[in-house]
Amino acid sequence: MIDLTDRHCRYLHRQMSRHTLLYTEMVVAAALVRGGALRLLDHDPSEHPVAVQLGGSEPEELAAAARICAGHGYREINLNVGCPSDRVQSGCFGAVLMRDPALVGDCLAAMREAAAGAEVTVKCRIGVDDQVPQEVLPAFLETVRGAGIRRVIVHARKAWLKGLSPKENREIPPLDYPLVLSMKQAFPDLTIVINGGISSLTTARELLDQGLDGVMIGRAAYHDPGEILLPADRLMFASAAADRSPEAVVAAMRPYIARHLAIGGRLGAITRHMLGLFAGRPGARSWRRSLSEAGSRPDAGLDALDRALEEILAAA
Repeated sequence: MIDLTDRHCRYLHRQMSRHTLLYTEMVVAAALVRGGALRLLDHDPSEHPVAVQLGGSEPEELAAAARICAGHGYREINLNVGCPSDRVQSGCFGAVLMRDPALVGDCLAAMREAAAGAEVTVKCRIGVDDQVPQEVLPAFLETVRGAGIRRVIVHARKAWLKGLSPKENREIPPLDYPLVLSMKQAFPDLTIVINGGISSLTTARELLDQGLDGVMIGRAAYHDPGEILLPADRLMFASAAADRSPEAVVAAMRPYIARHLAIGGRLGAITRHMLGLFAGRPGARSWRRSLSEAGSRPDAGLDALDRALEEILAAA
């Protein structure tokens, strides 16, 4: 989720759930290896468990990037074979790689060899364009299994590389959960995680109960984290700890925000990820408006966060 799940977002989400696995934005391998953009790997130790997602299509370069990621403490390194954006296609990676599973296998094998004990995983689509998913997906899974991969995240839609925007590719191609479920039956030795269109923990639990090993929730968790993340430890991981309240999450974020401001950071870099924290509550619109306005000001400080919180508490 480029420009969404940055380090500030992940720190916030970790305050809401201790057990969910978090993912970075997709990081282009060339940016690490040739561009030296190691800042893209910055993360707080409290974010763990956290996986880094790489984009690329050159085995040697991905191997070098995987080595760098492992050196920065990431214990899972995921190869993106699902993103359909034009920018990603022009770099010959993302969903376009569904057309070349042999190359994907070479990339994954090279990453595994270089990853110094970190687990290498892959995220894919069920197919692209005119491919027949019932034929393409099993063959793809055979290939990645042959490369030593044991965990695969499957976005249960095809991607249309021409004619649909990335947003449309998340909404228009029909979901095929039964196909992904059948892949778990066909490949019982693989850990198969499903992604796509899942907007509640109820749906997630239903999919797990049907035999899948995991569920990935993206934009629903970002836009309504109180609904997805706050009860996740209790409902999905059987934690005995009480759910944290949104107010407690705001309090937990204050020291982190203060440190960020002290080194010259802007309030909005963090609070933009907090807009959905009170979704569905009286005053949620005022919270979003107040934080958005404050976040656009370079001099905004913690007092702006406190005022927004006061407004929503007054509306309760």
